Amino acid sequence: MYPLVDVFLKPQKRRLISQVNAQPVGQLLEVGVGNGSHLPLYHGHHISGIDTSEGMLAVAARHQQFNVRLLQMNGEALLFRDNQFDYVVLSHVIAVVDNPDQLLQEVFRVLKPQGKLFILNHITPNNWLQYIDRAFLLFSGLLHFKSVFRLGQFPAISRFNLLQETSLQPWGYFKIYTYQKP
Repeated sequence: MYPLVDVFLKPQKRRLISQVNAQPVGQLLEVGVGNGSHLPLYHGHHISGIDTSEGMLAVAARHQQFNVRLLQMNGEALLFRDNQFDYVVLSHVIAVVDNPDQLLQEVFRVLKPQGKLFILNHITPNNWLQYIDRAFLLFSGLLHFKSVFRLGQFPAISRFNLLQETSLQPWGYFKIYTYQKP
C-alpha cells in the first residue's frame, strides 16, 4: 500500500522540500525517511535520514546520494548530540509515532538555536472534514495513526516559534508548518 500512498503524497513532499531547499545549506535530519524516493529532491543539505524500519531503509538506500546517510533509529529517542542540526523535517510522521510530544522534545534538543523544524501533516480542520477524521477514530489505531490531529495538543510545540503556516489543497487538510527554535 505504501507505493500508492507515496504517489498521493509526492506533490505535498515536493512543496515541503522546495521550502527546505530555499534555506541556506546545512545539516538536516529527516525523521521517518520511509522509502526515500524523495531524497533526490533535496539540494545541497547534508542529510541524516532515520527510520525505525530496517526494510524501509533498505529501499531508501536505492535513492541514497553522497550527501545522505541512513540510520535505523527511533525519533522519540534520538542518538544525536544536542544542537546538532540546522533543520529537522517531519513529513507525515508526527501523527503515526507513539508519543508525538516526546518526538517534539527530541527535535528541540537536537536542533541548533535558530534551527528550523518543518512539519508536513494532515491537521484536523474546524470544518466538515473534522467529522471524517472522527469517523476514522474507530479504526485509525489499528492502522497506527491518529486521525484526529491538532499540533496544539502537544505541549512541546509551544517551545518553538511558528514562522509560517502553508495550507495545501484540497480544503487545507494538509499543512506545512515552519517553526524555529529560539
